[in-house]
Order: sequence, then C-alpha cells, then structure tokens
Amino acid sequence: MTDNRDITQSTVWECLVRGNRVGRASGLTAEALAQAITGRNVPSERRRLRSCVEELRKRGYPVCAHPSAGYYIAANAQDVDDTCEYLYQRLLTSLRQISALKRVAIPELRGQLGLPLHMPSGEEPPNGQ
Repeated sequence: MTDNRDITQSTVWECLVRGNRVGRASGLTAEALAQAITGRNVPSERRRLRSCVEELRKRGYPVCAHPSAGYYIAANAQDVDDTCEYLYQRLLTSLRQISALKRVAIPELRGQLGLPLHMPSGEEPPNGQ
C-alpha cells in the first residue's frame, strides 16, 4: 500500500485506518509505516512520523505504539493503558538521567520543573515510583 505521499497527521491516520491496523497484533514498525505512506525508507521520514503521531495523540486520536508491536490504533482500553505505561517508563528514564546529570533527587527535580508530585486523578505511578 505505497502511496508516495508526504507524512502528515492525515496520511498517518489514513494509513492506519485503511490498513486495518487495529490492535497490538496489527502494528507496523515506524520504518514500515513511513514506507507505506511515502514509498521511501529514509530516517528523516521516521522522525516526521513520530512527530505526527505525537500530534495525533495530543488531539485525542488513539494511536498506540510499543517497540515490540509498532504503531497501531487502540482496539480497547488496555491498548491505551499499555501505551501510556510505555510512555511513563520513557519519562521516568529521562527524569532519572536528568536527575543524575544535575545531581538532584527526582522529587526535588520535579519541583524545579513545576511538575505535580502526585499523579492526576488518583492514578498510581508506574512500578511504584
């Protein structure tokens, strides 16, 4: 399903919908999805794809992803939860690195960054963090 089009929010969503990429088992890697849209296999296309996915998520589109599954449309709430957990873990990894570089404990760093100390809506932090 090579379209030879530019990667935009619309083309990413259309490709996932038209390809019936619903549920984790139907995911496409960034490379495969970018190539399906553009017909090209270029690293900059994958970077553009990631930016478009981020914007789609901000707009409420249920675009899920995991390194082991690729990009796909959520089939259910568990797919969304799994993607959120993955994103939380990436966030924590980054915070740990920043904390070490600045030699500041994460709770203090959170205060410096103006982040809430508690999860919204009574959510529990991942893995007891």
